[in-house]
Amino acid sequence: MKTYRQLFAVREFRVLFLVQCINIGAYAVASLALGTITFAATGSPVLTALAMFGAPLMRIVGQTLFGSGSDLVRPRTALVLVFTTTMVSDLLQAIPGLPWGWRFALLAVGPLITSALGGSMMALVSDILPPDGFILGRATMNIAVGGMQIVGYGVGGLLLITFTTTQLFLGAAGALLLAVVLLRLGLSDHPPRHAGASVVRRTREVNRALLGSRVIRPLYLTMWVPNGLVVGCEALFVPFAGERAGYLFAVTAAGMLLGDVVVGRFLPVAVRDRLIGPLRLLLAVPYLAFFLVPSLPCAAALAFVASIGYSASLPLQERLVTHTEARARGQVFGLQGTGLMVGQALGALVGGTVASVLGTGPVAAARAMGVMAVASVVVSLALTPGLRRSRPGAAVLAGART
Repeated sequence: MKTYRQLFAVREFRVLFLVQCINIGAYAVASLALGTITFAATGSPVLTALAMFGAPLMRIVGQTLFGSGSDLVRPRTALVLVFTTTMVSDLLQAIPGLPWGWRFALLAVGPLITSALGGSMMALVSDILPPDGFILGRATMNIAVGGMQIVGYGVGGLLLITFTTTQLFLGAAGALLLAVVLLRLGLSDHPPRHAGASVVRRTREVNRALLGSRVIRPLYLTMWVPNGLVVGCEALFVPFAGERAGYLFAVTAAGMLLGDVVVGRFLPVAVRDRLIGPLRLLLAVPYLAFFLVPSLPCAAALAFVASIGYSASLPLQERLVTHTEARARGQVFGLQGTGLMVGQALGALVGGTVASVLGTGPVAAARAMGVMAVASVVVSLALTPGLRRSRPGAAVLAGART
């Protein structure tokens, strides 16, 4: 499977792609609405950032206790539960004057359910596509995420000019209702990948096997830590560029989309696997130039080039599929997604802390980005020996299978 025409000829993939687009767009609109409410009520940038981006930290709890739910529950049922939970949360967030304790409690519910069942989506993609089509499918789903983040935040910003935050929450809930209907009618009722086990016990056993494996652990760490540190650079775009930060966010999204298209669509397996190392370094090295405090056009060019490096995650996930068993695939991708989101949230926190230590203003922000880039490069180089254990042709060590 080498073309988008072949990919979208698979009916269930079309459904999953459309549902993912709806989900990300609705999430962006609801997140913007909650952030707007929070800042208007508190005036606190920290609480606003927590409201908009802090929810993934709750996925640690769900992934630790219930991550195997993605394999023990039928995929269609799991996805319907995830989207229905988020839809109900958005409906409740629409209640005017809802106490802040309840708002943040609702904010935590979605990530908890997603960490337990959300891995079903990418596991299902790997099931319904042939092996040679998985990376193209994964890259295409990445494109849906990146593209709809831009559309969702952009449309949400325009809607806030005319509509209230309550109406934005209701609109997001309505979109998620459409997604639930599409899942229910458009997906076959695939059986669970594993049966006859306690969710908590199975979660603990598989997590221990994955994170204890000398083959799998470096793959996870490579996808989590260097990327998270670079997200720490991106979290400083506003202090660096002020009201023009939107340009930097836009070009990073464009670079990420370009990388996913080229690596996922046009490069053969052997070539993209050999590019893992260069792409990982590309993700961080351009940000080293921020030590020189570049002008906005130069900063945009550097951020665009750097974000192409995110496409290294595609061949890394290809290795992840190769070295894990299908019956644990949901938890494999659930853990990968949880670690990625948590790494990004922590990277943003570390980036902000470094900038605060260095001072205030654009110069401090730029130099903090340089520091985060150095850390990302160092971590990537340190993880290189461990990645050799999973490269094509290397012997699979004991404990790599789940």
